[in-house]
Amino acid sequence: MNYNWNWRIFWEPSPDGVGTYMDTLLSGLYWTLATALIAWIMALILGAVIGTIRTTPHKWAVRLANGYVELFRNIPLLVQMFLWFFVMPELVPASFGDWLKQLPNSPFITAVISLGFFTSARVAVQVSAGINSLPRGQKLAGTALGLTLPQTYRYILLPMAFRIVIPPLTSEFLNIMKNSAVALTIGLMELTARARSMQEFSFQVFEAFTAATIIYVLVNVVVVNLMRFIERRVAVPGYISSGSGGK
Repeated sequence: MNYNWNWRIFWEPSPDGVGTYMDTLLSGLYWTLATALIAWIMALILGAVIGTIRTTPHKWAVRLANGYVELFRNIPLLVQMFLWFFVMPELVPASFGDWLKQLPNSPFITAVISLGFFTSARVAVQVSAGINSLPRGQKLAGTALGLTLPQTYRYILLPMAFRIVIPPLTSEFLNIMKNSAVALTIGLMELTARARSMQEFSFQVFEAFTAATIIYVLVNVVVVNLMRFIERRVAVPGYISSGSGGK
């Protein structure tokens, strides 16, 4: 293989003249984390609401929530991102569409919205599964205490359900981190986009993507260990948890 390895490339000045190639990758990591974290907050809130609605006795609300899940879960993320970024500004009134196109950091905003809706559908399924896994007596206990249905969900069902579904929610958060790389297709300079830019200017393709891979792995290791710690602290006695295998 006729390839000239150069691991010192990370400390050489980048073409933008602002810093080194390592600074470029760290800038990409910043946008990856910012996109993933804000989209995750959006997904968690929407997913909790939609997932809760799917377990209520109101059939019309359940149908709407199921429709939401099927819509955003089954359309590929790349297609959703293109729809929000390229198509949506053309469907709204011209003045509003022009305003959307001129928004600062519009790729970032679009990526957050797309990832938020896409992941919220998956979170909703996990929340629904967590609520449905609880014994029926939990809801009956709330009724016996004189709680309304919303109060029963707020004080009894949802706190228990979220403690149970921490492992799958951890997987969804890791997925949102990885899925943020799709945003390079609409111009967001996140970590993968920065690595690609580095290899295009320096022609050191292996070094660029090896560094990006290591950064992704390190972030994932930190997230997994943090969530395992939280899971152990809030684990519900009598329920299987992902961190109980070594005990």
